[in-house]
Amino acid sequence: MNNANPDLSVSLVGDQQQVALVRLTRPLKRNALNDGLILSIRDTFQNLPPSVRAAVIDGEGEHFCAGLDLSELSERDASDGVFHSRMWHAALDCVEKGSVPVVAALHGAVVGGGLELASACHIRVADESTFYALPEGTRGIFVGGGGSVRVPKLIGAARMADMMLTGRVYNAAEGERIGLSQYVVPQGTALDKALELAGRIATNAPMTNFALMHALPRIAEQPADHGLFTEALMASIAQSAPEAKERVRAFLEGKAAKVSK
Repeated sequence: MNNANPDLSVSLVGDQQQVALVRLTRPLKRNALNDGLILSIRDTFQNLPPSVRAAVIDGEGEHFCAGLDLSELSERDASDGVFHSRMWHAALDCVEKGSVPVVAALHGAVVGGGLELASACHIRVADESTFYALPEGTRGIFVGGGGSVRVPKLIGAARMADMMLTGRVYNAAEGERIGLSQYVVPQGTALDKALELAGRIATNAPMTNFALMHALPRIAEQPADHGLFTEALMASIAQSAPEAKERVRAFLEGKAAKVSK
């Protein structure tokens, strides 16, 4: 894939190049996010090749992402601040609400905007070096990249408020316990695990993956009767896809792998 920004590399890996590996490449800046990098992330996820069925986001060097590049902090009036924040929202929506599931491979700092980026992914794999923080509260600012919406969905509003009010830092094990990641793996192996998971996800029926990305979060926020109706509609659409019919047929004929420990 072509990408003109030297701070972001994109490559296609795995069987039939079905997994896009998107890597932040600013290791000397601890992969801090600037507007150019955010826009490149937006453009990448808006223009994934048709062969791609899953993606992994990783950070080069010792850290996943240490947050906003402080050199980009500038005085803005209220309207400029709103437009800037909304630009970040639109970019990270392309990760969360794009065409394929995204796995984050976390290590080192997952701080501020880095945690906002990670929370836009669908699965988070943390190695044992990972630590999480939201220092905006102690710096006199507020999150602006979607963190106030996405992070409380993972850990609850009270825990997020604690992180911002007190500067609390969670390590990898604590982060998994409260919901910041779904996996903790030995140091240096987060990318391997993320690629393994993405490869597995890429073998799913595309409509099933789409339903899990787009319908499941909405169902979780709907009243029960609305959610059940949405579920019925999504189930009927997913099972009508030709690939789904083939998979069900294979299961009924005893050709599909059975669930095991």
